[in-house]
Order: sequence, then structure tokens, then C-alpha cells
Amino acid sequence: MKKTPNAKPQKIRHEEAVSMKAEKAFFPIVGIGASAGGLEALESFLKKVPFPCGISFVIVQHLDPTHKCILVELLQRVTSMPVVEVADRMKIEINHVYAIPPNKSMTILHGVLHLFDPTEPRGLRLPIDLFFRSLADDLQQHSIGVILSGMGSDGTLGLRTIKEKGGCVFVQDPKSAKFDGMPQSAIDAGLADIIAPVEDLPYRILAYLKHIPSIRQDNSHLEDKTLSGLEKIVLLLRRDTGQDFSLYKKNTLYRRIERRMGIHQIEKIADYVRFLQGNPHETTLLFKELLIGVTGFFRDPAAWETLKTRAIPTLLASRQADSTLRAWVAGCSTGEEAYSLAIAFIEAVELIRPRSDFRLRIFATDLDKDAIEKARSGIYPPNIASDLSKERLQRFFEQDEHGFRISKEIRETIVFAPHNIIMDPPFTKLDIITCRNLLIYMEQEIQKKLLPLFHYSLNPGGILFLGNAESIGSFSDLFDPLEVKTRLFRKLHKESQQDPVIFPAFFTHSENETSVIMNDRQKKPNPVVNLQSLADQIILQHYAPSAVLTNDRGDIIYISGRTGRYLEPAAGKANWNILAMAREGLRYELNLLFSSVLRTKQTSTKKGLCVGTNGGTQIVNVTIEPLEKPELLRRLLLIVFTPVEKSKSETSKDNPLHISSGNNILASLEEDLRVARDEIMTIREEMQTSQEELKSTNEEMQSANEELQSTNEELTTSKEEMQSLNEELQTVNHELQSKVSELSEANNDMKNLLNSTDIATLFLDDSLNIRRFTTRTASIIKLIASDIGRPITDIVTDLHYPALADDAQEVLRTLIFREKQVSANNDRWFSVKIMPYRTQENKIVGLVITFSDITTSKKLEACLRESEERFRFLFETMPEGALLQDSEGKILMANHEAERIFGLSSEAMKNKKTEELQRAFVQKDGSAFPPEKYPYLVALDSGKTCSGVVMGIMLPASQTCRWIKVSALPRFHENTEKPYQVYTTFVEITLPKGNHSE
Repeated sequence: MKKTPNAKPQKIRHEEAVSMKAEKAFFPIVGIGASAGGLEALESFLKKVPFPCGISFVIVQHLDPTHKCILVELLQRVTSMPVVEVADRMKIEINHVYAIPPNKSMTILHGVLHLFDPTEPRGLRLPIDLFFRSLADDLQQHSIGVILSGMGSDGTLGLRTIKEKGGCVFVQDPKSAKFDGMPQSAIDAGLADIIAPVEDLPYRILAYLKHIPSIRQDNSHLEDKTLSGLEKIVLLLRRDTGQDFSLYKKNTLYRRIERRMGIHQIEKIADYVRFLQGNPHETTLLFKELLIGVTGFFRDPAAWETLKTRAIPTLLASRQADSTLRAWVAGCSTGEEAYSLAIAFIEAVELIRPRSDFRLRIFATDLDKDAIEKARSGIYPPNIASDLSKERLQRFFEQDEHGFRISKEIRETIVFAPHNIIMDPPFTKLDIITCRNLLIYMEQEIQKKLLPLFHYSLNPGGILFLGNAESIGSFSDLFDPLEVKTRLFRKLHKESQQDPVIFPAFFTHSENETSVIMNDRQKKPNPVVNLQSLADQIILQHYAPSAVLTNDRGDIIYISGRTGRYLEPAAGKANWNILAMAREGLRYELNLLFSSVLRTKQTSTKKGLCVGTNGGTQIVNVTIEPLEKPELLRRLLLIVFTPVEKSKSETSKDNPLHISSGNNILASLEEDLRVARDEIMTIREEMQTSQEELKSTNEEMQSANEELQSTNEELTTSKEEMQSLNEELQTVNHELQSKVSELSEANNDMKNLLNSTDIATLFLDDSLNIRRFTTRTASIIKLIASDIGRPITDIVTDLHYPALADDAQEVLRTLIFREKQVSANNDRWFSVKIMPYRTQENKIVGLVITFSDITTSKKLEACLRESEERFRFLFETMPEGALLQDSEGKILMANHEAERIFGLSSEAMKNKKTEELQRAFVQKDGSAFPPEKYPYLVALDSGKTCSGVVMGIMLPASQTCRWIKVSALPRFHENTEKPYQVYTTFVEITLPKGNHSE
């Protein structure tokens, strides 16, 4: 294993001989993320990196911002590579290790590291995510991310960006990590390409780089062998997964396959095909690789803000109040964009004045079933806080131990379902379609089929939301841009279409097959001919003026009568534009007149135009009328050519040889001057108009194809619509089945939980009718399954609790829980607790009553009470005086004999020390008894019994002295050395007269 890493520098030198300049310009940069407790993992990693290795490593660690960092010194001890703490604008060099300084955020741009002061509060900073995202943006498919030991989920979102760009992700095996939070989060998100112990990761990285060239060649033209292998892989994927990737971009597929080949150290695609055939699990992993979703909450915030403030309000303004809108999020991945759309819609509705109760039903679909399951759960890691504002997090999410869970208000608006956009029928009658960063992975041919399909699925005025790198291409006649930069488009209503919509069932047919199918669809029965229609046709052909019907670009749609005297085919490629076909003398004037009508939207006529026809001239009047009715002809233009008979004067005027009068010449010149002035003014206006249009137009090519759509086509597509409706019903049914399954599982969990606690639980509604009960409850209240729905007052119970119903009503009224200890038959006791039943919406819909069996504790309580009574009886009746004192010497109890000897009541002595009893204590010789020799203090200090101490008590009332013999016995808690109480006993004695002083 050691030879493989050491071979890497030789490999690099060999490539330098082939492409020295490119190799010097690039070397791999590996980003490493770890938490503050990941020092051990970092040391183990760097120990296994050979020097030189041809790589640079950038370490981003969670560091304490208030302490000086010694990470550089610690890491330098285990590696021969220079370890440097990053400074602002530091350029990365090969064979170096760079460590982030404390209290800084770091990014990379063109191989230069930049430092920023963090703006987030401490505890919410995600420096690893930030660096990994900038690394992916800077190095694209060359980016490499490594996650080592650490707590939390920092780094997961950054790794997703690396995967989106085609980079590679290495993760420490959680079993070998001291803290497995960060590695496990990356694995659970499905982002890890290689999972290995930290000691093996350097070798795996070097092996990966050896089989993935540092400088990738242009794959725009794949070799035949490569293309053949690629097609075989697509067939294997279709066989094992049921999904067809043949319509995806070949270069994109090849780059993803190339990564998998590098991970397995396979150089030829033919070898990888054989590897796939023998390893079905690799087919699944490759399938997941091809489905890496470009997603996130409110990705491209400016676009979402435009959707919320412009697109949705415009859409709602055209919809009836309190209606339900429908949206389709195609390629929803793990659900972030679907939830973002629901949040944006709610916020947009709240901005409308006056308020209206609009609702949105979202159908979110994706090819990846695992991603759909994650989207359905609605649970996301804590680091999504970097993509969402605090207000949105507080309102639309609930935080738990797993991170953030989407609120019920948002979750119930969305139906998630597996769906293949290029194979399954589309959703229809939609108001919003979101398809972001999906079309860029598909061939141009399939994009041209999907965009008309989206147009067909949208209601009039519906919104299409695409990704930053996507556009409507040549379909500007189907969609009108709301704002080009944000890729928001509004559906244009087309009364007729030249081509019918192609549905997914025909996407995989060849062009010839599709053409045959569509031509068969367009066949119509011959219309019934009658005398009136024949007569009208003859009149139009022989007596009505010639006319042409065009669209707003001048493309001819229909010709009436003979127009050969005015129009002729243009030389070169066939062009059916009337402005290109106009004959000499008509072309210029027709162009000016056409532009004027488009600008003014008014009918205009130009008289006396002289048209050259077959060596002669023809005078003609041209009228252009913009059509608004009927609806089928709306936005089209009718151009009518009316011939004018030449008079003799006009004939002579046309021939300069017959002009004999100077007045005629002057009038002709004035007329030419007037025409020239009009033309100049028109040209000036057109130039101004053109300048304004150029400022506002987008850079996309405009298509000249006009699509036809008729009632017959609607009927022929009814089958597809029924399939779409059936798909929606199946989707809703699938969602309901999932919810029923989840509810059943939750119900089983709750039932087992309640039964396992051995606490009888009874659920009542607000009318005190039984809703549910646990098995244990039946042993207290005589309940069976058929009693559900009956009032609790009708059921026989073992409890001696006649006020149960009254207490329950009181709890419903006050919403304050009640708890009572209640006896029952067979000498049983229960603690009955009555509480309001609250829903997640904080509504009270009944009561929960629990019955805890306290029979054993009641018996122990009785035994304890009896034992205490026996102790008190013995304590009070014993012939000796007795005091019970605590560890400070304060009297806790005193018996009757002690009261007699001291001349004080038990209450007067309680909580007082012996020296505080207002009694003087003397020794045998009559001197004052030293306080430190009091028997109870000696026993407390020494922990030993003190006995036989003689002391006198001076009674102030009688001025006599009573002599007592005292013993003190300390008491200890188990396994303790210091006593917590002392038991003092004493008896009254009489001393000989010679032994004391009066």
C-alpha cells in the first residue's frame, strides 16, 4: 500500500512531460473539515500523507475564538509539509497545509484564501459549509472535501455543493471517529463517495487523483468506444432501475461515470461495464450519483424574492378570490424547493390587500424514491439556518433533537410522489411549474419537447420558474419573460399551434416515428361542400381583391386570391415572409406601413404605389388591418392589395417623354419631397422604437415557427389528460396510503407505550364520553371495546370516587388539572390525575385520566406510621430523659422526663441548642461546665459514644441544682463518617455532700 502513494509524484512528472504548462498551473486542493475535538483525527490523517504528495490541504476546524490557537504547532510535529496559519489573501502553494485562524470565516477565489470576520453569533457559525461551497465554486469538478471527527452537521451542505459540481467526497468511518456527528450527517445525506478509517483516507485520495487526470480533456466529442460503453451503461441502468438516461447529456453522464471509475481505480470504460455487470450494488450507487440534486431552501434568493413580490401577486390578481391554485415542482429532490414555494406563497398571500384566502396545492415529484422519502419526513439538519432567516425558522419550522422539522401548515400543502418527467404523463391545469436546474442535464432535443409540454400543462397566465442556467430557448411565442435575470416566465395564450404537443409516451420514439404518429393525429375528415361555399370560393378567387394573412413578424399564414403581381419568391433559401417576397416598388413602402400598424394598432392604407410586374408597372392601394376578432385570428394582420386602373393622365405621367408642362414637373417634385419627408419621419420613429426594443429585449433567439392548436387536438389529447388525472389520483392515493401507514405505526407505538407503562389511562371527549382506554384500565373500570362512545357515568367502577364526573367537568371548565388519592375494592389505592387533552393546535377536545396504582406505597406508609407511633410511645414513656439533636446540636425531640428535669416544655426546647436553654450547667466542684465538653458536642466531634458524664443543672425558679448522668450516642447515615444526629439520655442522681459545692 505504501508504493501506490509514492508512485504519485512519478505519475505527475510523467504528465508534466506531456503538458508542462497545464500541470504547473494546477494542483489538487483538498478541504478538510473537523470540529474542535478532531485534533487526533487530523494528526492521524497527516501522518499518512507522503511528502511530497503534489497536493495542498486546507483545514477548517471549529476553534475557540477567545483562546490562542496552537493547532499549527501541534500539526507540524506529525508532518514534513509546512503547516501555515492562514492570513488574508494568502496564495495556496503545493505541498503545504493551511489552517484557519480562530474567530474567522474563510473562502477561496482563484487559489487565494480570503478571511472574513464572522457575522453569525457564536454557536450558529458554519465555517466548514462556507469554505466547502467556495471550494466547489472555485475548483468545480476538481474540488475534494474531507469530513473528519466532529459534532453537529457542519459541512453537509458544503459537501452537497461539491457533489453538484462533480467533485469527490471522503468521510471518516463513524466507527473510528471520536465524535461521529459530522461524518454520520454526511453519510445520512447520501454524499459520501468513500467511507474509510482516517488512516486510510490519504491513500484513497491519492489513488483517486491517480485515476482522475488533474487536467480533464474536452469531452465535447466522445470517441466511438467511449460512446459504445456509455450506451451499454445506460442499458444496464434501464434494466436494473427501470429509468432511461438515454436522453440526458452524454458529457454529463460521462463525467459522473468517470468519477465512479476513479473511485474504483478503473481506467477503461469497457472494464467499468464489466464491473457493473458483476456488481449490482454499484449500479445502484451510479444511479444515485446521476441523481445528485441541486437544491436548497430559497436557492438564488433574488429569484425567489421576485417570485414572491411580482410573479405570485400578478397570478393571484387574475384568479378568483378564495380559490385553490395548483403547482408542480419537477425534480424536487429532498423537498427544499417545494417547501420554499409553499412558504413564498403564504408570504405573498399575506401581502395582498384586501386579504383573500388563497390556497396552494403542490405536487412535488422526483426520480429518486429515497429523496422523496426524505422530503416527506420534512426533517432537515440544523445548518439550514444559514439559508433561512430567523423569522422563517421560527414560523415555519419546529426544532427538535434531529434539527428542524417543517410545520404542519406547510407540510399539508404538498404531495410528494416518484415521477419521471420524460416517461410519465405530466400534471395539468397548473398555475405554477418549478423546474430548476433539471433541463441543463438533458439533451437539447428533449428540452424542445418539455417546454411545449409545460406550456400545455399551465393554465392561461401560469408561471414557469427555471434555473439560472436555463432558458426557454426558441419558445418566446409560448412564454413571456416576467424578468429575464430571474428566469421567471408567464404563459402566453396561443389560439392555434402549428405542431401538436408531444407527450412523454412519445419522447423516446425516433423523429420519423413521432412524425408519423402526429400526422395520423392531424388527419381530419373532408368537410361537406355545398353550393354556397362553392359560390363564395369563386367570388373570392375572381372578383375579390387579393389578400394575405400574416403574423406580427410578417410570416404568411394564408393567401386569398392571386398575389403573383405583388409578391414573388425571394432568391435563396425558401422564405415565406411577406416583407421578403414583396416586389420592387412595394417592398419599401410595405415595410414602413407594416411597422406603423404594429406600433399604432390601427388600420392603415397606402395609396398609389407603383409596383413593377413582369417588365411593366401596376398601381395598387395597400391596406393593412390588425385583427382582434374572431378570437382565432387575434393578433394576426390582414394585408389587402387593391389594384387601381390607370387613367390617361397617369399613363402619360409615368412616361417622362410626354411631360410637357413645367407645372406637372413641379407638382411631381413636391409630391416626391413630401413622400421623402414622410419616409424620414417614419424612419426616425422606427429607429427610436428599435432602440427602445433593443434595450428591453433578451439575448435569446426568436423562433419563426407558429404552432397550431385546435379543438380536434384537444380531443385527441384527452387520453393523455385522463392519464394525467389518473396519475394525480394515484399520487394522492399513494400519499394517503403513506399517511395511513405512518398513522397506524404511530398508533401501534402509542398503544405499546401506554400499555408498557402499566399506568391505566382513560381518554374522554368534552362530553365525558369514552374515546380510548388502555388494557390496564379495564381492571379498575369495567370497560370493554363496545363501551367506546358511552358516558363514563354509565360504567361500573371499583373506585370509591363518586365525584369523578364532577371533578372532570371542573377540569374542563378551569383547565387546571386535579390529582386525588382514591381507594378501591380489594384494599387497593390509586392516584387519579385528571388533565385537559390538548391538540397540537392548542385546542382542548376532552380529558386524559390516569390511574397510578399506589397500593404498595399506601401499605408502606401505614407501616411507617405504625412504626413511628411505637417509637414515640417508647420515647415518651421511658424513665430516662432523652433528647434527639441534629448535627448542629439543635434539639429535635424531647420526652416528658427531659421536660421535668430541665423545667421546660418540649416546644420551648425545640430547635435550640443545650446552651441556649437559659440553664446554667456546672461541674462537680461547682465551676461552670465548659461548652466544648458537652457530651453531645463530644459525640458529634469524635463520632464516638460519650457516657457517664456528670453535670449539674441550675434551675432559676427554685435556685436548686439537679445532678444528672449523661450519655450521648451519635447516629450515622450508611457509608458516611460524620454523624447526622446525636441521641442524648440522662438520669437524675444524688451526689454525696462532700462532692459538690453549695
